[in-house]
Amino acid sequence: MNRSLLIVGIGILLAGVIASASLFTVNEAQQALVLQFGEPVRVLRDPGLKAKIPFIQEVRILDRRVLDLDPPVEQVILADQKRLDVDAFARYRILDPLRFYQTAGTEAVAETRMNAIVNSALRRVLGSVTLLAILSDERPRVMNDIRGQVNDEAKRFGIEIVDVRIRRADLPEETSQSIFARMRSEREREAAEARAQGQEQSQQIRARADRERTVILAEAQRDSQILRGEGDNQALKLIAEATSRDPQFYSFYRTLEAYRKALNKDDTTMVLSPTGEFFRYFGDITGKGQQGPAPTNAPATPGPANAGAATAQQ
Repeated sequence: MNRSLLIVGIGILLAGVIASASLFTVNEAQQALVLQFGEPVRVLRDPGLKAKIPFIQEVRILDRRVLDLDPPVEQVILADQKRLDVDAFARYRILDPLRFYQTAGTEAVAETRMNAIVNSALRRVLGSVTLLAILSDERPRVMNDIRGQVNDEAKRFGIEIVDVRIRRADLPEETSQSIFARMRSEREREAAEARAQGQEQSQQIRARADRERTVILAEAQRDSQILRGEGDNQALKLIAEATSRDPQFYSFYRTLEAYRKALNKDDTTMVLSPTGEFFRYFGDITGKGQQGPAPTNAPATPGPANAGAATAQQ
């Protein structure tokens, strides 16, 4: 009895092992390749429960979804001799599992080869365009050319390239520094030219202003000289007319002016003779008579002549 149960148990166990070795599942996101002694015998694309010969056949599961390909950053030289560090990525799909297995074997090997193909296509296509084309509306056309060339190479691996895009395209660090230095020198040159032009204009404006100032001053001096000459001429005419009308009054007025200027406010002391010409109007209002010295036995009479006999002080 126990032996029978043991045999049944062993039979069930063997059946389970055989079933697990002969049955496998393929889901919607997968496709399978059945190998017999390393040689492909079947390609399974439909999802579901599948069977194989246990211990003789093996199954390679391949992804049927769109996969990502991230090649390393590649430095390319454009048609205008500019260098760019291009970081691109691609998306691909395995269309022919049999050819994929025969040419690449595994996804890791396929990605290594496809990275080289993508970078090679980048160098070929970008080497024939300029930087302006990459930054303008021509960029989709450039990317389609790259995708077409990559697709032509990927077909022999049973792969279809869905899309190729440039994630980032930057100038190399040394190129950026060189461009920055050139831009800085260019701006410094423009600034120096602007300063030179400003100084030239300022000198021109200053020279024009000085010239206009000189002309204005000369014209003002000329006009002032003319006006002064006309005034002096008018004054001489008035003086001559006044003198001709009353010479004695004019002489009296001129003498008073001399008194006012000589006898100022600064305690000026003058030693003059009271009978001199300067005091001729002190003794006689007409200025015609000269008053002699007073007698020694006669008392001094106060008057204009005696006011400045010895000293005149104010």
